[in-house]
Amino acid sequence: MTPLAPAVLPPVFALLPDEAVTKYLGRGVQSGRELPPQVALTRACLAYDEETAERRRTAPVRELLDEAMRRFADDRYAADGWLAPRLHATLRMTRAEAADSRLWNHLAMVVAPDYVVWRHKGADGAEGPGIATAARFSGLHYTQTFSRLWWAAELFRNGDDYSPVVTACRIQDVLNTTMRLDVIDHRPTAQAMLRVVGGLLDTKVARPGDHVNAFSAAVNAAGSTLMYDVLAQDVEPDVDELHDWIRDGAGEAVEWDNLPDGPDDGRVQNASVEALIPLFERLLEEAPVRRRKSDRPDDEEAEASVPAPRTSGVSLAKPSDLA
Repeated sequence: MTPLAPAVLPPVFALLPDEAVTKYLGRGVQSGRELPPQVALTRACLAYDEETAERRRTAPVRELLDEAMRRFADDRYAADGWLAPRLHATLRMTRAEAADSRLWNHLAMVVAPDYVVWRHKGADGAEGPGIATAARFSGLHYTQTFSRLWWAAELFRNGDDYSPVVTACRIQDVLNTTMRLDVIDHRPTAQAMLRVVGGLLDTKVARPGDHVNAFSAAVNAAGSTLMYDVLAQDVEPDVDELHDWIRDGAGEAVEWDNLPDGPDDGRVQNASVEALIPLFERLLEEAPVRRRKSDRPDDEEAEASVPAPRTSGVSLAKPSDLA
């Protein structure tokens, strides 16, 4: 069954509180058989100020989502790698703005509930039709349908280069596991991990996700005793360039057939990435691989093997702390 899509879109995004999602999200909406009550949700929203609203137009985002569903009708998992950089380049904002879950609630419940169901609906069973879990509509930044893609692009891009994001999205376990680690906020660590993961994919190893989960756990554990930011120094991104990029193109349509350009706020020094790769390759080789309980390529299942967040001497900011 094709999930129901809203007939009319609001022209700009708004801020929808978590409580409103909880109140109006039921199994009918989660299965795609019903639309969320648009009028009631609109009443619960808080509008952006006029200046911000100018760069929060819904039409370019909705067009992206429609195209993703068309292009990847036979492989919904593959949509992530195409959509993540384009969503990030369309919804241009600071990390502090992206940390506001109310924007993502509005996108999931008012603008594109059908995409949430299309991407994350489970299989139908004896108990009834499959559903997309509540966390895919409103949840943490690494589980909510659209927030997880925006943050994947933000954390794994290398300055204006989105190609590492495509690598990150090739394995669901990178989004479900690796992206949840504090060490990913250290840009050389993120880029070095992706280089190692890319090499792993090139070997055509069976069940690469199992290796990525083990590797992520090993990097997380090593981060409790090693100072990655000392081993591989990073420079602060150019905040002025980021704000110029946001101002100059937020809310505009991006190319579909070519990767867009991200903010030219500075790439990671290659020497810093190279300094970490030998260590990470050794961690990958030595990490014990834990098998999954089933062979389903289900991204919900992958979340069960996420390593616990570390606590260490490496001081890395949380998304909500960053401007």
